[in-house]
Amino acid sequence: MTATELTLEDIADLRAYERERQTFRAHIIALKKKRRVPVGLFQTLVFENRDTIRFQIQEMARVEKILTDEGIQHELDTYNPLVTRPGRLCATLFIELTSDEQMREWKPKLAGVEHRFELHVGEGTELEVVPARLDAQHEETLTRDEITASVHYLFWELTPEQTDKLAAGPASVVCTHPAYLEESELTDTTRASLVADLR
Repeated sequence: MTATELTLEDIADLRAYERERQTFRAHIIALKKKRRVPVGLFQTLVFENRDTIRFQIQEMARVEKILTDEGIQHELDTYNPLVTRPGRLCATLFIELTSDEQMREWKPKLAGVEHRFELHVGEGTELEVVPARLDAQHEETLTRDEITASVHYLFWELTPEQTDKLAAGPASVVCTHPAYLEESELTDTTRASLVADLR
């Protein structure tokens, strides 16, 4: 358990959550706007943190009427690995295919895409490439050899020096999959939000 991980005490019961939900939801929408990074035409990274994961768990508990500590603890165990913490960024990768035709074409074509993301920090001779890795628990359920899932969870481990480079900019997310070579530069707002979590 790290200081950034969520505990049972952080998750409000359903009645208490209903009282705060409108305000908290508005906060999360504004937060995700800063941390959402489109990569090409139909892939998006959303960098997670403690608040976004708390929102995910609260919404799951609300929809599924999870009332027991055991049920909430299961959600905590599932989602706590996605909380960004000092030295580690976490992001959800969404592959946003909207038609059956797109899915039939692109899901096989993008097999393995989750292994092909990099974070580039700095520039010129100072450029550093930080490859993404996958959480073992989620990789086991989401990774297939012949087809990609619509959601993946990616992680980057950064040294303090790489975090300083991220803060100074420029920085970008790069997909090196042969069928989807794309790069997206992080905005100043996004970098500042991520660096606040990393430090």
